[in-house]
Amino acid sequence: MLIQRTSMKRVALMVAAVMLFTIFFFAWATLQQRESTLAIRPASQSVSVPDGFSIWHHLDANGIRFNSITPQNDTLLIKFDSSAQSAAAKVVLDRTLPHGYIIAQQDDDDKAAVWLSRLRDTPHRLG
Repeated sequence: MLIQRTSMKRVALMVAAVMLFTIFFFAWATLQQRESTLAIRPASQSVSVPDGFSIWHHLDANGIRFNSITPQNDTLLIKFDSSAQSAAAKVVLDRTLPHGYIIAQQDDDDKAAVWLSRLRDTPHRLG
């Protein structure tokens, strides 16, 4: 009887330890995924969106790595792995692009916060 209780306690502790490790692992993985976006827009309608190739050339010449360059609604979006890379790219592009562009750094929101805001803003009908 005493042996069964001791082994049950050990099993319960092992299960709790595995669950705790799993929670910490997923929390760490979530915190590591921090993409950042740099948006480049023309300041007036007389200026066109910059060419993605020239942006790539400026960033590559300064050793700044990026994930993608995508045009979207009169804006050029550049995705980076971190906000530090995005900030370095902003400094380079502020220096190299001609005047007439708005360059804004946007850190992507936490996915959980985005889903919570979607749930909160969606009307729910019960019954």
